[in-house]
Amino acid sequence: MRKSLPAFLFLFFISTGFSQSLPIDSGVYLLHKWEQPIGQEKYKVFKKEGMIIYAVDFKYIDRGSAVQLKDSLVFTAAQEPLSLRIKGGTSRFSSVNDSVVFQDQHAFMKVDDSSFTQVLKKNSFPIAGYAPATGQMLLIRYWNSHNRPQTINTPPFGSVMISKGGEDTISIRNKLEFFNRYIIKGLIWGNELLWTNTKGQLVCLITNDAEGDKQEMMFDAYESLLHGFIDKSAIYGMKLFAKEAASTAQINKLIAIRGGTLIDVVNNKSIPGITILIENGLIKSVGKAKDIQIPANAFMIDGSGKTILPGLWDMHAHFEQAEWGPAYLAAGVTTVRDCGNEFGYINATKNAIDKGVGIGPDILKAGIIDGKGPFSLGIVQADTREEAITAVKRYKENGFVQIKIYSSVKPAILAIICREAHRLDLTVTGHIPRGMNLMQAVDSGMDMVNHAQYVFTVLKKSKTDGSIDFTDPENIAVMDFIKKHQVVIDPTLGVFELAFRSVKDSITLIEPNFASLPEPLKPLFISTGFSDEKGIEWGKTSLRYYKQIVGELNKDSIPIVAGTDMGFPGFSVFRELELYVESGLSPMAAIKTATIVPATVMKMQTSTGSVESGKRADIILVDGNPLENISNIRKVRTVIRNGIVYSPAVLHRIAGFQ
Repeated sequence: MRKSLPAFLFLFFISTGFSQSLPIDSGVYLLHKWEQPIGQEKYKVFKKEGMIIYAVDFKYIDRGSAVQLKDSLVFTAAQEPLSLRIKGGTSRFSSVNDSVVFQDQHAFMKVDDSSFTQVLKKNSFPIAGYAPATGQMLLIRYWNSHNRPQTINTPPFGSVMISKGGEDTISIRNKLEFFNRYIIKGLIWGNELLWTNTKGQLVCLITNDAEGDKQEMMFDAYESLLHGFIDKSAIYGMKLFAKEAASTAQINKLIAIRGGTLIDVVNNKSIPGITILIENGLIKSVGKAKDIQIPANAFMIDGSGKTILPGLWDMHAHFEQAEWGPAYLAAGVTTVRDCGNEFGYINATKNAIDKGVGIGPDILKAGIIDGKGPFSLGIVQADTREEAITAVKRYKENGFVQIKIYSSVKPAILAIICREAHRLDLTVTGHIPRGMNLMQAVDSGMDMVNHAQYVFTVLKKSKTDGSIDFTDPENIAVMDFIKKHQVVIDPTLGVFELAFRSVKDSITLIEPNFASLPEPLKPLFISTGFSDEKGIEWGKTSLRYYKQIVGELNKDSIPIVAGTDMGFPGFSVFRELELYVESGLSPMAAIKTATIVPATVMKMQTSTGSVESGKRADIILVDGNPLENISNIRKVRTVIRNGIVYSPAVLHRIAGFQ
């Protein structure tokens, strides 16, 4: 029987027992978000009474918000785990409060206020999702020392699979060093990539935080290698799907879709009994069956009883990990606008997809620029004319089609960014910088705006109940300004609905496919929202106003494009369209926000955005008719991306869905 501490003694011990001892080892990890240094993780190792204790202090600042976590792991002298205590923030909006004790062949666990016990399974290691780097390092060591089992159980929840990905040789300080590459699957959504040196010291962990944003943890002595590891993580992450992607994709030079009803988003009508011929990734012909002869060697798709639509667009993506690729495609999303990402990561990711090494939608890159300050995001920051021009040129030279403005850009610099972007034939989207309003930002050159909140803030509200009267002259003037300048609005209603929801309500009210999501994602969504009555009421009211705004934008023929800002991977596009219909749009108008409208505002309407002869073969087939019930758009049965046919069920399996 393994020697252990009773739970109450363990909790007392980790708070007092080793704090006065001298550590036998220590280390520092530098924490990054979108490559920007945001904090540190420090660990110390203590030895006492035959036990080894790892004490972790994890702290960072993300856009002005402090996130702090403490983690303690206790082992026997033989490095067998005894207990875990982890408490604190895992992001700006989420936290963890777990403890696990292994004793008498049982695991005694406490998660927040709930306690439970399980029989201790073989190959068990206590660790929490979105764990500090130190925990991941110790998990890898445990796996290696226990003959690399196929699965490791991870109380308090779940299990993980670890594999050795290979070795990489990298030059540091004019000397070649060898690194072992590992993949951990199941601790968070998807695959984490880690590298250790030959001594077993974790050198780099490429992961995502509990907000879904990219996060890197670098052992301080190897900080100079960060960018190289980021690029490698994108390439290796995509390659992990290459074999499975090849098995799910049906690649044919000639494809025929026979039967079904086509939704013509250009002419606002539906056409039953359609036949579509696809050749070498392009739509060759579209018409009635009697008018199109199908070659004998064509791969046939039976469209009977199906509705045929253009592939969908998500105009507010953040492609933070490889799993987004198959998740998007499974939902029928064949094009995304990435609204800000790590420079090297998104370049490598798009390159892998374009070359067929990875799997995913077409990615349109919007390069993020922020200003310097306590709320800054990322490392591309411009506070001078020279910095602004250099940043825009760099994005242009690397295939970006748009600039994304973030909140700390200074008003004078915004105008410089927009001028340079327009000179280079780039459009500008993003947040309205602090200290400016929508009209000022558009006058400075912004073409598009992310999030309905920036329209809301410039509208006149009732002093009595906060309501918005769109017949008020001041509000008419605002809407006229937006219409005159043809500002493209990306409302992201779904992300507001999620943030404003009551946690007392079932999450399935906004995402009926919730049960199929990867297990590590579920707690993040369930815990998002308000629990107090005041917050719940405020959230309902705010969402109602935002939906009212979307309805008015549509009435004024102001371009609306469907964007999710992440949310439920892939599925959130469906919810966005449902919310637009709830806001007053017709199902046809809602579908257009995710097809021909984004193609048009991105100047790609001649090559994509609708099912027409000569355009790229991005097509989806769904059960039922979304024009009768917009929720039928959720019933995607076949996805064609650039002429390659995919099964949504297989794509979801690749992405880790249930």
